[in-house]
Amino acid sequence: MAKVSLQQTDIDEKTVIAELQRDANENIDTIARRCKFSRQKVWRIIKKLEENHTIWGYHAVVDTQRVHLKNYIILIKKTSTPIGKLLETILSRDIEQDAAEVGVSITNSFYLHGFYDWMITFTAENIRKAKKFCEQFNRIYQGYVKEIYLIEEIFPVKTCGIQNPNVHKLRDFV
Repeated sequence: MAKVSLQQTDIDEKTVIAELQRDANENIDTIARRCKFSRQKVWRIIKKLEENHTIWGYHAVVDTQRVHLKNYIILIKKTSTPIGKLLETILSRDIEQDAAEVGVSITNSFYLHGFYDWMITFTAENIRKAKKFCEQFNRIYQGYVKEIYLIEEIFPVKTCGIQNPNVHKLRDFV
């Protein structure tokens, strides 16, 4: 049996990843059929991707409106103060506990390159709780935060690579 080239392995992994991003809840047989691979090959690829942390986990995409939540984004510009000791606080993810105290659930957190330095996406029941979280964030990271911009998501067209099944309702918002 011939060994598969590294280039072909990379292509096969990307093919499986694309199918998992399309629907990670799909069974392996269906993914294998769509990829035109054997079930065993897909299983091996997925296990390898999980072991080397290419795949970090799996995520359910939730219609937040149906669970009476709204999505928010905060964009943060930091001061020129070196992060230093603050880095451990960021890495320990203590902010998630602080957010939960005000009724906020952090969904994503990104360190950025560009005009803003950090972006956090989160859910909250209303704008009041979102603003309270921003105030709390500002207090916790006082001296490190130059500006915070709060943005409310109005309508998700695509989330986690999955198109909103109610995308036709976008006309109501525009």
